Amino acid sequence: MSAVFPTVREVLALDPVRHGTPRVVAGDAGLDRPVRWVHVAEVPDIATLLGGGELVLTTGIGLPADDAGLRAFIGDLADVGVSGLVVELGRRYVSGVPRVMIAAAERRGLPLVELRRGTPFVRITEAVHALIVDAQLTELRAAEEIHQRFTDLSVEGADASEVIRQAAELSGCPVVLENLSRQVLGYDPAGESAELLLDGWEQHSRRIRPAGRTAYDPDSGWLVTVVGARGQDWGRLLLRWPASGDASSARAGEPTVDPPTRLTILIERAASTLALGRLIRRDAEGLERQLHRTLLTALLDHSRPVDEVALRAKALGVALDRRHLVGVMVRQRADDPGGEAGPEAGQARLRDLSEAVGQALREAKLTALTSAVDDNSVGALLALTDPAAEDRALSAFASALRRVRLDAGTGRAAAGDGSRGGVPGAVIVAAGSGVSSLREARRSLVEARQVAEAARRDRRDLPIFRLPHVGLAGLLHLLRDEPRLQTFVERELGPLLQYDAQHPRERLLDTLRAYLEQGRNKSAGAAAAHLSRPAFYERLARIARILDVDLDSVEASLSLHVALLALEAVRTP
Repeated sequence: MSAVFPTVREVLALDPVRHGTPRVVAGDAGLDRPVRWVHVAEVPDIATLLGGGELVLTTGIGLPADDAGLRAFIGDLADVGVSGLVVELGRRYVSGVPRVMIAAAERRGLPLVELRRGTPFVRITEAVHALIVDAQLTELRAAEEIHQRFTDLSVEGADASEVIRQAAELSGCPVVLENLSRQVLGYDPAGESAELLLDGWEQHSRRIRPAGRTAYDPDSGWLVTVVGARGQDWGRLLLRWPASGDASSARAGEPTVDPPTRLTILIERAASTLALGRLIRRDAEGLERQLHRTLLTALLDHSRPVDEVALRAKALGVALDRRHLVGVMVRQRADDPGGEAGPEAGQARLRDLSEAVGQALREAKLTALTSAVDDNSVGALLALTDPAAEDRALSAFASALRRVRLDAGTGRAAAGDGSRGGVPGAVIVAAGSGVSSLREARRSLVEARQVAEAARRDRRDLPIFRLPHVGLAGLLHLLRDEPRLQTFVERELGPLLQYDAQHPRERLLDTLRAYLEQGRNKSAGAAAAHLSRPAFYERLARIARILDVDLDSVEASLSLHVALLALEAVRTP
């Protein structure tokens, strides 16, 4: 039930109720139950007409005379979920309600209140209903502000951190954005301790399992919604309510109080804004560079027919038909487009890199489509007349880029300079496999982008990184943001990760890692895990049961080993 409704305690504080000098005689632990409506009743079988959440007012004149009947009356009200029962003394009961009613209400946790002074029930119903309507109007106004705020953020193209900040500000609650592997992408603690909020986040998040795309998990106190667009989910947005702690701290036996409707609206609008922001890229380049970027993006995203791309590229002076095509990516080693100096500095750095790539292509006398393709990378599709000239052309481009950047004073850590990988000026040059058709160009571009991403973990000083330089760990690292890889990890290891989250001392994931890293040699695995062989064997058997796999199977073990490597890649920045 929504928190927009007043509680029994708040109703008892209203002037028309205080006029009746109320006294709580049973069920005081339930005074924080919300009151959805007020209902006046003088018949014993009223429960069949109620839907739950009502505060029942009665004088008692129609209630049963026998103890069994009174117990049944109280039981029926409790079963239907009323918020409380208010009995006005003076007509049926003079000095107080019967003890049997008090005992029954206390046993069922139902608030039972005596009004020791006569008061018109109509004044109570008017006051409570006015309170409910006012609260609902406040909710509507808050929902309108939420819609307006997030519409503005969408139009402005606000980044994820700003969307999360606004969500925390509007709700007054901590907000966390995570990917499908439960890694935190962004957060705002709403004035609370960030360290406490994120401590052991992955294990904590795996215990938050609401039912539905947007739902509240009362056990943890988190309101959760899935983030994604066009059928591709890539994360979850979580809002903790109440902000003071999770629902487990509530009084035992109290009914669950769902978050206000406005918070559900807020988290869904924030998730929509995040998904939209991921789809939209603002661009401030010149017209020609925009056209280059449009064509490169069309090749990467299959958003235009290749014949149209070839025609438009030819109009720009870049012939792609009957050419040997090679995808190239030049990227910053450090992911810091916004940086501490702000987003303008990051954009200026990317613009400088884009200009350097263009100049290097001209100096090497190479024809190519080229433009920035994301916040850290500049892509190029080289169009060569002779396939045998591929290696020579790439070497010429890398050398020219190094010279251009040194001449510009930005080459302190020039292309391929792995020894200074942490320096903001350091870049990586990566190339995909050459192809003979424009229809295959996307494969070369994607391969170059993947190799460039994986090469960030490689500290060798190579002028050009190619696919043979990237191992399995590097390949998984470059795919770590891919939802399908994260889904694979969850499918393979999810039950074990869930178990470890609930039993942190056992660390069965480490046992599985030791077993697989030792080539499925159980004796060596036990030694690596610092466990006795019987204990190690017992843990392996438990892992097999949890994951429902045969650990003696080479195929199953290979799949689990890849999933472990992928999990490490996802967890590594």
